[in-house]
Amino acid sequence: MELDPDAIGLADPVDPASLDLEGGVREVGVPTPPPRLSPSGAGTFEQCPRRWRHRYVDRLPDPPGEAALAGSFAHRVLELLMQREPAARTRDAARMIARQEWPETEATADYAALAYGEHEGRKFRWKAWQAIEGLWKLEDPADVEVEATERDIEAELAGVPFRGIVDRLEREGDGLVVTDYKSGRAPSPRYRRGRLDQVLLYAAAVEVDTGEMPVRARLLYLGQRPVGIDVTRKELDVVTEKLAATWTDINTACASDEFEPRTGPLCGWCPYIDRCPEGAAAVEKRDRAKAKSDEAMMPAAG
Repeated sequence: MELDPDAIGLADPVDPASLDLEGGVREVGVPTPPPRLSPSGAGTFEQCPRRWRHRYVDRLPDPPGEAALAGSFAHRVLELLMQREPAARTRDAARMIARQEWPETEATADYAALAYGEHEGRKFRWKAWQAIEGLWKLEDPADVEVEATERDIEAELAGVPFRGIVDRLEREGDGLVVTDYKSGRAPSPRYRRGRLDQVLLYAAAVEVDTGEMPVRARLLYLGQRPVGIDVTRKELDVVTEKLAATWTDINTACASDEFEPRTGPLCGWCPYIDRCPEGAAAVEKRDRAKAKSDEAMMPAAG
């Protein structure tokens, strides 16, 4: 798998579909295909089957970290903002919603795990607010004709039981548009297409659910730029066929209880690195290579 360097340290929000919606009633530690597959679950398996096992079979914790938690808070504020009447979707309204919603985030175990003091807490809230305010750099929320926010969709896609949560479904002059907020770094041109699989899968599910194929799918990288694509039958076939292949691989891995690791630069950010000898060896090898390179770049002693 080719590494997207922009994915390192990605600050996407915690996806509620990634575990709760896939989980169903399954015995912890027993490899069993999930009753539903989300884009996050599929992406995790494609990145590393071993990590997928630890996350979805063993149900080991995967703390979201500061960036993803701030992204989740920003998503919640924007969800509530876009549920208001168009004229009421203002920055002041967003600030008020943020103040109202903050105590709930502050009370979570994930936020407590960050162990922030007053200064760090202020920096966290400022980072989240920058993501929220970044929406106005991309669009005027008052101009959006919202059809739904946080739309929970289940559909069978190419034989795969799929479930996902669409951040926003809106109506434009030529049809429906699927929009997903992103608080991480926008991808470089080389990797943009790969990032769009998620919203294209949402578009496919929306078509099954509503009978109407969206005309566009896009990612709004808050404060940066939109990354979008026209929805065509060909594009939907490509992503659903890829999803079906991943679903087959998950079922095969569960049947054999073989979840091979896929090592690479992202191993250094994996929360299960202490449980994966192959990943730990890959990180150690990279660290040695970096140390050697740094040493070679040091000026020779006089």
